[in-house]
Amino acid sequence: MSSKPPCCCGRVFDSAMGRLAEIGFALSDGNRLRILCVLREGERCVCDVWRFLGLSQNLVSHHLKTLRDAGLIVSRKDGLKVLYSLNREALDGYVRELGGYVRKDGRTTRKK
Repeated sequence: MSSKPPCCCGRVFDSAMGRLAEIGFALSDGNRLRILCVLREGERCVCDVWRFLGLSQNLVSHHLKTLRDAGLIVSRKDGLKVLYSLNREALDGYVRELGGYVRKDGRTTRKK
């Protein structure tokens, strides 16, 4: 008996699949998707995000932490403020990786 059964696409459940599951969780909340849309326009501090979305500062901070822990956004200090922005490289990589799991041929990159 093998230690890990193959999934429906013939791949063994591995750490990459677990990582995609974490990303799926981070994207499963509507407010987190709204935050990503705000950050799509550029770097923002938490005060800008909560004012723009009309959410409490604590709730926005919680969602930003979830997104940062998932690697979907990055943060940097600017004086007393923490600025957040999309981690576009990671987002592109996750899209490619997910494509490899849902495509029948298993490829993770597009034909050019």
